[in-house]
Amino acid sequence: MSIRDTSAQDHAVASTPAHVQRRRRWLTGAAVAIGVLLLGGWLVSAWSGGSRSFDASRVRIAEVTRGDLVRDISADGRVIAANSPTLYAIAGGTVTLHVVAGDVVKADQPLAEIDSPELRSRLAQEQATLASVEAEAGRAGLDAQIARSAARRALDQAEIDAQAARRDLERNQRAFEGGAVAQIDVSRAQDNLKKAELGVDHAQREYNLQGRGAGLDTQNKKLLADRQRAVVSELQRQVDALTLRAPFDGQVGQVQVAHRQNVAVNAPVLSVVDLTRFEVEIRVPESFARDLAIGMPAQLTSGAGQPYPGEVSAVSPEVVNGEVVSRLRFTEEQPPGLRQNQRLRARIMLDTRDDVLMVERGPFLEQSGGRHAYVMNGDVAVRQPISTGVSSLSSVEILDGLQPGDRIVVSGADQFGDAERIRITGD
Repeated sequence: MSIRDTSAQDHAVASTPAHVQRRRRWLTGAAVAIGVLLLGGWLVSAWSGGSRSFDASRVRIAEVTRGDLVRDISADGRVIAANSPTLYAIAGGTVTLHVVAGDVVKADQPLAEIDSPELRSRLAQEQATLASVEAEAGRAGLDAQIARSAARRALDQAEIDAQAARRDLERNQRAFEGGAVAQIDVSRAQDNLKKAELGVDHAQREYNLQGRGAGLDTQNKKLLADRQRAVVSELQRQVDALTLRAPFDGQVGQVQVAHRQNVAVNAPVLSVVDLTRFEVEIRVPESFARDLAIGMPAQLTSGAGQPYPGEVSAVSPEVVNGEVVSRLRFTEEQPPGLRQNQRLRARIMLDTRDDVLMVERGPFLEQSGGRHAYVMNGDVAVRQPISTGVSSLSSVEILDGLQPGDRIVVSGADQFGDAERIRITGD
């Protein structure tokens, strides 16, 4: 038996011409080149669109709009008493309390009393000294009267002697003219008159000097008495201040000592709260502190949601932990039933800018100082210079560099570094 081969299955195939093979190879090379060009174009486009790319969920983009920019400050505040002085011990001693914390008191009502034997003893000593000085002042006044009286008596006697010498001269002059007395008697009478007139002059000067000297001595004694009287008045004031009295109608706040406790001088004893006058204390970021001024209008909202008008009453001159403490007071009626440390919502109106270009406020202001922003151009964020103006808690004014409808990256731009173009994917 013979085995057949596969010659019956074979077919003759004509050979491919050489120009057809060359055409196929050219087409294949062209396809590969086009693919390479497309890939290169895509890479160049990706590179030109941004050196890096970030997902849109990692940034916040806001649109530039035109409208009214209201600059205000909103903060939660706590109610504090506008007038809540603390009473201190003016001297060391034992305290006797007449009230407890929470008692309602009236103005000038005794609240506590300090027993200070040392202060009371000093007052008694100074009062005795005052009595002695006043007696000396009285004695000085009496001595001045006596001295002036003696000087006046001597002056009157000198004037009488001068009058007698004048009459004796006239009598001797008439007698000499009638030939009854000699010339020497007339000359003697003239000498006696001159002597009497000199006595009057000396007595007059002595009277003036005695009056001035006695007046100075009396004035000195009176000044010493006045000084001692001032010392006694001050000590009397301190003794009276040993009884601590309510400065106004209110309520006893915190009592810081126990009954019959011995306290040192200037130690706090208790506080009194004025329940008719409350203020609201808020803490403002230091970036807004320079815009605050006493008298600025404010709005205070109670827990029930009812607004009450107010104004800024005080601004602290120091910054603590990046904040400035300010106080607001009610300009009209205050909410009923206020309590210390109660929370209220406060809003301070700084100013309003009408029809300005603005955008949502974000960290981009602090990152570049408001001089640059990343503006969205399709899916690419391009860094370009801008100029900003005033800002509020939610918006910032755009002065130059942007147009209405522009979209900028307001948060998350710190991830971009100093790149000029960044691709944002998934927007």
